[in-house]
Amino acid sequence: MVKMTDVAAAAGVSSTTVSHVLNATRPVSEALRAKVFQAVADTGYTPNSVARALATQNTMLIGIVMSFLSNPFFAPLVSDIDKTARRRGYTLLLTENHENTVDESKQVKVMLDRRVDGVILAPAARDLEPVLDILANSGTPTVLIDRFGDRRFDEVGVENIEPTAQLVAHLVEHGHDRIGFISGHTGLSTTVERLEGYRLGIERAGLSFDRKLVRSGGSQIDPARRAVSALLATSRPPTAIITANNAMTIGALRGLRDLGRRVPDDVALAAFDDFEWADLMSPALTTIAQPIPEMGRLATKQLLRRIGGYTGETERHALPPTFHRRRSCGCSETRAQ
Repeated sequence: MVKMTDVAAAAGVSSTTVSHVLNATRPVSEALRAKVFQAVADTGYTPNSVARALATQNTMLIGIVMSFLSNPFFAPLVSDIDKTARRRGYTLLLTENHENTVDESKQVKVMLDRRVDGVILAPAARDLEPVLDILANSGTPTVLIDRFGDRRFDEVGVENIEPTAQLVAHLVEHGHDRIGFISGHTGLSTTVERLEGYRLGIERAGLSFDRKLVRSGGSQIDPARRAVSALLATSRPPTAIITANNAMTIGALRGLRDLGRRVPDDVALAAFDDFEWADLMSPALTTIAQPIPEMGRLATKQLLRRIGGYTGETERHALPPTFHRRRSCGCSETRAQ
């Protein structure tokens, strides 16, 4: 059986150092951490999680609470969190919050009962205080991801306002002055910020904000499908539509298909959130792509730092997304990139 001393010998460090790296009980350099984990891989060492928990009071479990089953954005995010956590010897406990704060509070309590070492939470909309108070009062290290909500915790998300304004500006460049917007679930910080970005883009273009051009898609497929029908049924329907997340993009495409509208010939379409297959669609989708791998890695590293005992000021990270110009907005083949 491979022992910790074997890992230490392979890495050229002491057994104490190996223990600190594996248990995240002392800050070490990234180079040293990588060296130890490479030795773990080379030797095939498997830590005894029960013994480790008894020795360190850590369970090596991270609780993940988000709508990863109902929202297609979160599945790849969970995958990137898992990759980073597993390299440090942690296992994820996953639970779906259904964007419901009552369910979310219950699930967080279950995580705490399981004695997870930390929690990564994408808060549900509305009435965030109860669940965030539970986490704050428990003292369990917590990172909020995707949605900003409380400066008591580290937060990792993406810039929303300027990128959404950029989508508006791009559609205006194509001659559109009636641009519809399908917004997300009421109460989410991402919904508020992307709507703010839409209004900013409209204002910068010298256009008048028309409330009739904004419909809620509830961050879900079917409500967005209905929102498209409502937008195109107005007396002065939009010639372009922006959707505020990828689930609603699916709904919008279905709604346009229901009405026999072609993209971009009849209605141009641009979306916040990218898909792995967005460039394979016909026409390929113009999107704002969030840096999902970076978000997952950073949120996990922030959490592990807190688990390791870091007590500094909380940090808020809003990462820059990437604008993918494709064909659904009306770009020519040569301009799309």
